[in-house]
Amino acid sequence: MSSGRVISLHIRGVKHAAPTLVGEAVGRVGGGIEGDVHAERTSRAVLVVDRATLDALRLTPGDLREEITIEGLPDVTNLPIDTELRIGGVTLRVNGPCEPCTHIGELLGVPDPEEFRQSLLGRRGALCTVAAASAPIRVGDPVEVLVRA
Repeated sequence: MSSGRVISLHIRGVKHAAPTLVGEAVGRVGGGIEGDVHAERTSRAVLVVDRATLDALRLTPGDLREEITIEGLPDVTNLPIDTELRIGGVTLRVNGPCEPCTHIGELLGVPDPEEFRQSLLGRRGALCTVAAASAPIRVGDPVEVLVRA
């Protein structure tokens, strides 16, 4: 069983807006994070990124437009579909990897968005949907990969 912890939480209330740092996040079962632009999506609603990706690219939490930044699970991008992550009082179901696009590089103002996209291959994070929620997610909460039978 793998584990990590939450180091940062962000929401975007409007598409293309800069992420807003928050102290806690409330999961919407069958969707995403309350108050986030993707809250009502039924799949691929929450992006979870490990700090190792950010550190490797000299980025800060929220730069990849992730809602949840964690540390301790550097291979989170490659978790199998339907793997569950328990993060604080929320269980997320992995829908698959987030495929990098050139748009994120454009948002960050990098000199070569295609080169930046290539640098994110296999480590852009896991897209998830909230499967269960009994309490908010808070910075510092443990992240646990649940083994499915």
